[in-house]
Amino acid sequence: MDTVETPRRRPAGVGPALAVLEYHLIGYRRVWRGSVLSSFLLPLLTVVGFGLGVGAYVDGGVAGVPYLDYLVPGLIASTALQVAVAESTWPVLGNFEWVRVYAGQAAAPLRVADILGGHLAYVLVRVLISSVVFLAVAAVAGSLHSPWALATLPLMLLLGLAVAAPVFAFAASIPSDNYLALLIRLGVIPMTLFAGVFFPVESLPVVLRGFAYLSPLWHAVDLSRAATLGTAPTWSLPGHLLYLTAWALVGCGLAHARFRRRLVF
Repeated sequence: MDTVETPRRRPAGVGPALAVLEYHLIGYRRVWRGSVLSSFLLPLLTVVGFGLGVGAYVDGGVAGVPYLDYLVPGLIASTALQVAVAESTWPVLGNFEWVRVYAGQAAAPLRVADILGGHLAYVLVRVLISSVVFLAVAAVAGSLHSPWALATLPLMLLLGLAVAAPVFAFAASIPSDNYLALLIRLGVIPMTLFAGVFFPVESLPVVLRGFAYLSPLWHAVDLSRAATLGTAPTWSLPGHLLYLTAWALVGCGLAHARFRRRLVF
């Protein structure tokens, strides 16, 4: 008697995740021209507007350095955070609720780890591109004072994963995009304003200072500033890295659990 062979699911691994990454990169290849101008223009305008414009009114600089040099590493980190959030909110929710890309990938078949890992890798590619561009603009502006400035690139990747992974979990848990607007207003904007990007966290009241220290952005800003200026970070280097790694690992675990709950029946 003939038997019907049951198709086997592809094992999780680097290969299937790279296939998912390739899918997202092909999609980006169709629209990248629309982001080129903003990718270069936004860092340039930010450096000129805040660094040179506002900086001209900051006598004596901040923490013993010119305001532009103080500001640029914070802007690199905050831009990486914003790119990570932008690529982890509406795209993730849309892939579940509207275009249902994840459902199609799960039927391919791909495992949850492949789908999640490939999409997270794409987000990190986008973070890396924005960081390279901003670093190049900062170099032209003369705001990089140490070869360690190149260390900001892997640091921004770690920040991107520390932010993107928990946001993936959040976006996979909500029924509508109204909650994403709340995330931006109550999470991303306050974090950008009060996590040491524009002024030292030490100037904040004690309560707000504690919230700033809890945010992953402050840890990335402190490390980025130390790298571009060639100085020691305010806090422990291993402590910063372990804290960001903890955010990334916990976020990946939560995201995997949420994706599995929605994609595995």
